[in-house]
Amino acid sequence: MIRTAAITKDYKLKEHVPLSELNDNDFLWYWVDFDQPNTEEIDKLRDPLMFHPLAIEDCIHTLQRPKLDYYEDYVFFVAQALNTSNLVREEVDIFLAENYIVTYHNDKSEEINKVWQRLVQSSKVEKWGPSHVLYQVLDKIVDNYFPLVQRIEETLNEIDDNPHNKTMQMLLVDLFEARHNILLLRQVISPMRDLGYRILNSNRLASIQIEKEYFTDIYDHLVRLREMIEASRELTTDIRESYIALNSTQTNHVMKVLTVITTIFMPLTFIAGIYGMNFEHMPELTWKYGYFQALCLMIVIGMGMFIWFNKKGWFK
Repeated sequence: MIRTAAITKDYKLKEHVPLSELNDNDFLWYWVDFDQPNTEEIDKLRDPLMFHPLAIEDCIHTLQRPKLDYYEDYVFFVAQALNTSNLVREEVDIFLAENYIVTYHNDKSEEINKVWQRLVQSSKVEKWGPSHVLYQVLDKIVDNYFPLVQRIEETLNEIDDNPHNKTMQMLLVDLFEARHNILLLRQVISPMRDLGYRILNSNRLASIQIEKEYFTDIYDHLVRLREMIEASRELTTDIRESYIALNSTQTNHVMKVLTVITTIFMPLTFIAGIYGMNFEHMPELTWKYGYFQALCLMIVIGMGMFIWFNKKGWFK
């Protein structure tokens, strides 16, 4: 689907203007949105819009890294939004010039739909322009990152507190899933931050420099998001190392107890082995109370070793 919105010289908005009429002198600027276009609609990027073949190729081949490319009379942006339900990356391509902005997305974009509705319903369209539409779209994309990052932070806090008394194995599964999501967010937020830096420091984006404070706000949000992601990533490392250390400590404690028990039974097994031999000439075998004396000796040795090990704190 292709939808158009054009602003006339007397600041009136017209929708559904044919592409062939958008270059008329009656319009100050216009916005064309390619919403999940088909093959025939994609061809309109070539004619009548006449965009560079490399930029069109970047639109068709999705999941490009967020970037900024300069062409003769327009600038090409690649941004990445995130699906809030499954963290799938969704590419948004933007062509920006002095008198137009063209957005292209192969997936349904809630961010662009919201900005489109704001423009259509605005009573002061004279405050809008191509660069302001770019700001609104990027701002909505970046704002949608925050709930995802905060959701991961809440998950990590729950893993750390463990209010439901989950087993260590279950907690580690949740932890690695959270770490996987963090890496996905990092792969999007870091390039978007770099894109924001390039936008702010470019000398070839005069219209954006006029609204530089707005784009600075977006960049600040991306810097903050990157810091939140790094903090969460470090927290997952700390939690993982704590659980591994705890598991190692518990394993060592179990091994220590088993070693102590084995050590206690070693002399008892030795006595039982001696008197379990079937030699004919063993004088102790003929003692009347030899059996009870052997049992008492084994009990005394076992209890003595248990008390000794306990005093040394080997059972703590």
